[in-house]
Formats: sequence, C-alpha cells, structure tokens
Amino acid sequence: MKKTDSELMKKYNSLKERIAAMESAAVAFSGGIDSALLLYAAKEALGKRAVAVTASTCLNPARETEEARDFCRMLGVRQVIAEPDILRVEGFAENPENRCYLCKRALLRQFLEIAEREGAKAVIEGSNLDDDGDYRPGMAAVRELGIRSPLKECGFTKEEIRLTAKMLGIPFWDKPSFACLASRIPYGDRISREKLRMAERAEQLLYELGFHQFRVRVHGDLARIEILPEEFGMLMEEKTRKKIGEEFRSIGFAYTALDIRGFRTGSMNENLSGTRAKN
Repeated sequence: MKKTDSELMKKYNSLKERIAAMESAAVAFSGGIDSALLLYAAKEALGKRAVAVTASTCLNPARETEEARDFCRMLGVRQVIAEPDILRVEGFAENPENRCYLCKRALLRQFLEIAEREGAKAVIEGSNLDDDGDYRPGMAAVRELGIRSPLKECGFTKEEIRLTAKMLGIPFWDKPSFACLASRIPYGDRISREKLRMAERAEQLLYELGFHQFRVRVHGDLARIEILPEEFGMLMEEKTRKKIGEEFRSIGFAYTALDIRGFRTGSMNENLSGTRAKN
C-alpha cells in the first residue's frame, strides 16, 4: 500500500537518526537515486562529517560520474573519487557468474581505506528491501566487510525511495535504474575495455535520442537493444532507425537487433540455473 507523505517523512527521520548515531560516515555514492537519498540524509544528519565516495571506473559511463559530481556540488558535500582498475581484479575480466562479488569486494575495500583516511567511522551503501529478491552476489561482500545498508535497515522499498526523494526535492527522483556496463556482456565472454566502451557509446546515443530505459547487450559483433515496449514505435521511425544502424556500425557492431521482449532487468541472467539478478 502506498505510503502517505507523513509516513514517508517518519521513515526518513528514522533513517537520519540511524545515520546520526554513526557519528561520521563515508557514503558509497554511485549517482543513482538510492545512494542519492542516502547521501542527502547523511548530509542532514552529519553535516561535514559525511563524505561521498564515488567509483570512477571503466564500468561506469562518464555521464554517470559527472552527474554524481553535480549532485555533490549541489548538496555541498565533499566527494572523494576512487579510480580502481577493476579489470585487474583477479578473475573479474573472465566474467564469471560471481563477477559482481569480485568487483564489489574490491571497491568496498578501497572505500574502507578512504573512510579510514577521512576519519569516517562507518561506510554505508544504498541497498533497499527490494534488492533481497534479486540474485546479487555483491551483497555478500557488503556483509563480509561490515558495510551498513541504512535504507534496508529502515525498511525502504525502491518505490518509497523515489517518493521520498520527490518529496525532498531531489531533482532526479525518477531517474531510470542503471547497472554497471559489465552486465551488458554475457557471462563467460571476457570483459574488455573495448566491449565496455562499445556498450557505453551505444547507450549514450539512445540517451541522446530520448529513450528512457534501455540496455545495449553486446553479443560479439551484434548489439541487442532492449527498450521499453511503448517506445518501439519511436525506434522504428525511419530517421531514428537509420541513425542507430549507422552509428552502431561506426561503433563496431556489424549487426543491430531489437529484442522484441523489451527492456527487462537481468536479461543476461535468464539462462543461469535458479538465479535471477537486477543487472
């Protein structure tokens, strides 16, 4: 049942109280709406004792990193940019089914080091209740390293996060969900900078053309486009279709296909036995 504004504010105040009890915190801030609400609450609860830590890697489009910087400037929160070479993390580039665990563990270890240098007593991240229903091997790293998840602890769902962010005036409260670019490459296919860059450039074009929620999955020299079914007509307009075909070929794709099932989270996980994930 949809929460009223007063109920959401009560939950938000509980979130701030939980963060305030930490005395100081480093917030793992990706630029998405979950970690944005968490950072907003940390700023209100801790003031200058809150610091944002953002990873800038080959797995994140430059657009996302810049938007994260803009939000930190708007809030007046100091931001530390971590730049780990994720492709050098042992086993990650081979793209196993637990790649998210390998990546998250490496990132959070670096975040813990940054928190120690900054004098932050806790590292917090933006998982919510809805994440419990997904195949998310990275959450094992969160638990192992003692990272706190205050939104989940306070019982926030994804919808409640968006509604609370809207109520607080966070400008991108309805920002589409995003997953790291490694999720565009089928498990078992080696992850390379070239493939990641191809996915990033292709998705940037869809963004510039006005599509709202999308993924470009990289299957060798074939690009499989996932968009919202209600935007199929927009893609099939002759001018748009031709532009996508030409630009994707210049990016390095010999073939471009539209997935008729449309956008869905975790399409690369559909062939995994017994597991589903939001990627």
